[in-house]
Amino acid sequence: QVQLVESGGGLVQAGGSLRLSCAASGSIFRIYATGWYRQAPGKQRELVAAITDDGITNYADSVKGRFTISRDNAKKMVYLQMSSLKPEDTAVYFCNVDARTTILVPRVISWGQGTQVTVSS
Repeated sequence: QVQLVESGGGLVQAGGSLRLSCAASGSIFRIYATGWYRQAPGKQRELVAAITDDGITNYADSVKGRFTISRDNAKKMVYLQMSSLKPEDTAVYFCNVDARTTILVPRVISWGQGTQVTVSS
């Protein structure tokens, strides 16, 4: 089973920056794609950014040019560098990984508990 713990959220003024981190632990054979999602009050969870195990990235149009996703495979960490933050970026941010615990079992999607990001105007 894969456990994910996000950190780095908080309150920041518009135009500021935050760096979110996601630590994966547990019995992990391999992590494939990883991503960051967010959910604002009253809205559906949406993809913010994703990165494959060979480094291909994908971003929501609303964050392109402002957010950068990265990963450290050796440390089993995923990061989201957020810059030029806007009030509309306010949400709970969730880490997501597609991983396999052993070579013999199917890949499983795991989610963290989320970290709150609040951007004040």
